[in-house]
Amino acid sequence: MTALDHRIEAAVGRSIDQLWQHRERDLLDDAQTRLADAHRDLVTAERAVAFHRLLLARLASGEFPVDQALCARLDRTVGQLSQAVGERDAQQAKVQAALEPVETAALAQRPGPVEELSAPDHAALLAIAQGAKLREHLLTQRLSVVTASGIRVTYHQFQRFETAGLVVRDDSHPLHAGQPVTLTDAGRALLAARPPSPSTVPPAQRTGAWPTASAARR
Repeated sequence: MTALDHRIEAAVGRSIDQLWQHRERDLLDDAQTRLADAHRDLVTAERAVAFHRLLLARLASGEFPVDQALCARLDRTVGQLSQAVGERDAQQAKVQAALEPVETAALAQRPGPVEELSAPDHAALLAIAQGAKLREHLLTQRLSVVTASGIRVTYHQFQRFETAGLVVRDDSHPLHAGQPVTLTDAGRALLAARPPSPSTVPPAQRTGAWPTASAARR
């Protein structure tokens, strides 16, 4: 919808649609409320730019006879488009100003990098390596990574990997359709070089460990 949508979604941890829904229900703090309101105004400004651009394209398409009336309409539409672009740029600056404190707060709360691969981290990265997509649930708007093997990676765990530079998503696809998630070179190297941390693997799963004694049969 706008050039800032991806940054906004990353900062607030939810989709634009969910951000607007939370705004309507008064579920946002002051900073995110200002951001949501500014973003709505930016979307309106973007629609005005799109409208006048399409109108200009239609007028220049050859559909209308070339005469003084057409030239006047072209001049008028160009002026309206220029004004709409100016309003859009001004509103975009307001969104950026409202976004900065939200991004700062999100950065302070962001989980730390992956220092070692626990068994769950190893399993999640291995599943992502086999094919995965970041999806948004249509009903709850919750984000999670669905892998080809059926393993579901939580959004919190995905954020840890993304922050550490181990995975990357293709945000050219919409979330409801699924954004492909792949390992980076660093992620592949870490997966190959670091087996699961022994301290986090249950004893029965460690190499050479004796299984837990089962309860005596009656």
